[in-house]
Amino acid sequence: MFDFLEGYDVLGAFWTTVQLTVFSGVGSLVWGILLAGMRVSPVPLMRGFGTAYVNIVRNIPLTIIILFTSLGLADIFGVTMGTEDFKIQGFRLAVLGLVAYTAAFVCEAIRSGINTVPLGQAEAARAIGLSFSQTLRLIVLPQALRAVIGPLANVLIALTKNTTVAAAIGVAEAATLMKTMIENEAQTVAIGAVFALGFVVLTLPTGLFLGWLGKRLAVKR
Repeated sequence: MFDFLEGYDVLGAFWTTVQLTVFSGVGSLVWGILLAGMRVSPVPLMRGFGTAYVNIVRNIPLTIIILFTSLGLADIFGVTMGTEDFKIQGFRLAVLGLVAYTAAFVCEAIRSGINTVPLGQAEAARAIGLSFSQTLRLIVLPQALRAVIGPLANVLIALTKNTTVAAAIGVAEAATLMKTMIENEAQTVAIGAVFALGFVVLTLPTGLFLGWLGKRLAVKR
């Protein structure tokens, strides 16, 4: 029944998808937190940069960003990402593009969490001599992150599905293999069903776990 899978490394392709998701997710979380800090910063220049970045990047299609990292950074500006291996370079460029795009959504999720923290807590922190960065790092962000686990889970699930765009620059993830198999085999429906099931297996448990974690760690107001 599944003879059409023979000769294809389906698990390897999905493993590449998992790696893209993990590396991009960690990078997006770090860059998104920094952007959220900029957006609520008292420094106008930082606040303006954060606002402009989020509003611009969120309105650019991910495909264009991914293609820019390959055709722009690699081909025009000669960015090698620390390697001459074309496959590794493509993978790293895909991660860079996914981080740049997803961080804008992570930023807005975290900023919404920051807005749930009572203003009095920040004022109390300043009253005892804490700086803005200390207040944000020690008082506000820990509560904000606990409040937005659910929205961040949605961003992570969207990121998992968005990794298929990496196929545009030749990264050998699940969507790339699916395209190859459809071109070579006569089992289009079955191939589509297998890869759809694969993404469900990747995203559904993640969503359920992070949803449970969000309820468990929710800040009681």
